Amino acid sequence: MKTSLKISLGGAIAAVSLVLMLLTTVIPFGTFAFPAFAGMLLAVIVIEIGYGFAVSVFAATALLSFLIVSDKEAALMYTAFFGFYPILKSLIERIANKVVQYIVKLAVFNACMIAAFFIAVNLLSIPEESYYLFGLQLPVIFLLFGNVFFVLYDYCITKLVTIYLLKWRQKLNKNTKL
Repeated sequence: MKTSLKISLGGAIAAVSLVLMLLTTVIPFGTFAFPAFAGMLLAVIVIEIGYGFAVSVFAATALLSFLIVSDKEAALMYTAFFGFYPILKSLIERIANKVVQYIVKLAVFNACMIAAFFIAVNLLSIPEESYYLFGLQLPVIFLLFGNVFFVLYDYCITKLVTIYLLKWRQKLNKNTKL
């Protein structure tokens, strides 16, 4: 693939990802959904161009998200997990044993979410009290439900990559000669 086409594809994916991140301002309940969708787009970069370029697109989108997106928690979710996970997923799936794959994936997810919580409280100055409701620790509950949703998210990425490889990639190759 020509360098100019790589840069164009990376720029287009970064722009669409940034638009998704900006939607968290308009649709506040998308704090977790839009970063997840934005991150899924990086799988295309991994497939078509490679890991190094995908990391560059992720870094550019993460930096711009923190600079221009008003929902800093969404920017944190993208940067702390959803942005780099599709890149890391393809590397983790090189492990032959599926059980070990899921153990590693869940360990990465949980470590990233716990780190994101502490970053949100300590660096973004989100009051820790806002994470408690009627004496319940919402972060623990969110983490438990988050693991279930993470498994679904991982499955969705796998299916979307399969659809991309079987259908969309052929159409893209015909139109752009990748």
